[in-house]
Amino acid sequence: MTRYVPHGPLGCGGAPLGNLFAPVSDANAAATLDAAWESGARTFDTAPFYGFGLSEHRFGDALRGRPRDEFTLSTKVGRLLDPDPAPERRRFNFVDALPFRPCFDYSGDGARRSLEDSRPRLGMARIDVALIHEASEDTHGPAWRERFDATIQGAAPALERARAEGSIRAYGLGVNRVEPCLMALERADPDLFLLAGRYTLLDHTALDALFPACAERGVRVIVGGPYNSGLLAGGTTFDYEAAPPDLAAKARRIAAHCAEHGVDLKAAALQFCSAHPVVATVIPGSRTPEEMRQNAAMMAAPIPAALWDALRRDGLIPDAAPTP
Repeated sequence: MTRYVPHGPLGCGGAPLGNLFAPVSDANAAATLDAAWESGARTFDTAPFYGFGLSEHRFGDALRGRPRDEFTLSTKVGRLLDPDPAPERRRFNFVDALPFRPCFDYSGDGARRSLEDSRPRLGMARIDVALIHEASEDTHGPAWRERFDATIQGAAPALERARAEGSIRAYGLGVNRVEPCLMALERADPDLFLLAGRYTLLDHTALDALFPACAERGVRVIVGGPYNSGLLAGGTTFDYEAAPPDLAAKARRIAAHCAEHGVDLKAAALQFCSAHPVVATVIPGSRTPEEMRQNAAMMAAPIPAALWDALRRDGLIPDAAPTP
């Protein structure tokens, strides 16, 4: 079977434009997505959870007039949105989101309804990729395997049927952990994974088992969180929390090597992710046009081979990790 491959190498992640952590105006969201297109981004990933429909509305408004076969549009299933007539201003770290409440549903019926609800929010008849959202330990804790079992018995076969019928082109998982991806390869037939934060300059978890398994099955990976939520972009957070001292120290060592070779840390972070052959695209999140243009510039910036050699000699990246 020939599997669908998202457009690459640079995409645009949708959580910030769902007002993650801080509000973004409609005008600024539209300008950011226009800048993404103008900068060459052609994979656009969103989810019902991002702003409880807000990100999907904004992505649809920005993309609806673009040539439909020239970009990949992915969204998520696994949460349905119910009306919330009196929402708090900040919920699940989204600020001034739409008046809906996300409820987990990993069933087959839930997956089908989620896609049916997403299409009118996007204003598009076609969704290229459906990703089962956060059926993993970091979201569900010790009960995550029960949620995952429900996914394999419900959402996964429903999406495989949708793929066979042609209503989506591909499906997989959208997660922050490697374990559910490996389990999905054993128990289902996914086309790709959106994996956030587990293949970066700081975290190489996906390299040993997952990426070889993906290569064997022809499964591609969309890398999210290439900056590990900020630590690889000059910030102090890793996975949206204060970075542990050892990782902060490692990031400083990487940054020092980059400075010595005249390379922006963000350029090294993005290009390291995209160099692996199973990676189809990298989708940093942007909340302003300037951030999006900077990401595109970083993806194209020249990096001398001597930088990668120095990082390997210092034990900061594995010898087996491909580099540009």
